[in-house]
Amino acid sequence: MIVPFDRPFTAPSFTVKFADRPWEFRDAAALRRRVFCDEQGIFEGDDRDALDAVAIPIVAVSTLAVTSGDVVGTVRIHEPEPGHWMGSRLAVAADHRRIGALGAALIRVAVCSAHARGCRRFTAHVQAQNAPLFHKLHWRTLEEVALHGRPHHLMEADLASYPPLADPVAGITALAKVAA
Repeated sequence: MIVPFDRPFTAPSFTVKFADRPWEFRDAAALRRRVFCDEQGIFEGDDRDALDAVAIPIVAVSTLAVTSGDVVGTVRIHEPEPGHWMGSRLAVAADHRRIGALGAALIRVAVCSAHARGCRRFTAHVQAQNAPLFHKLHWRTLEEVALHGRPHHLMEADLASYPPLADPVAGITALAKVAA
């Protein structure tokens, strides 16, 4: 007898790491387009900008047994000035947003890997609805601003809560914690 499931299959774990394979770069860009262009309508057609030429993309890749699956989350980081790093374009696939660990793991790899590269300050412009998550993860709001016609918080991470991550290409594993 086949028992129907009320939810789609979710991978049991995810690897969160620097993108280093062509398909990871491609799929991260596609995910950003789905989230920022199609779903949110912030950008028309594509969200890529000049920062993409210098930013480091980080991906959350579903892990199915021992093989990689899909890019289900992404964020990018860059260093606008020595010692000051910034994160931007944090996105999680719509069907994976109920997995509470993904956004936090992407943020952790972003800040910890920058910390390992000499980061003394890490900031990000965060959409207002996501600020509570960042507050829980040891960030503070510096000011509230409008970007792309939407309310954002300029936020700063408490680096003491983010130990350096020496090998961000190997990344970390995030276990699925599916919210009801």
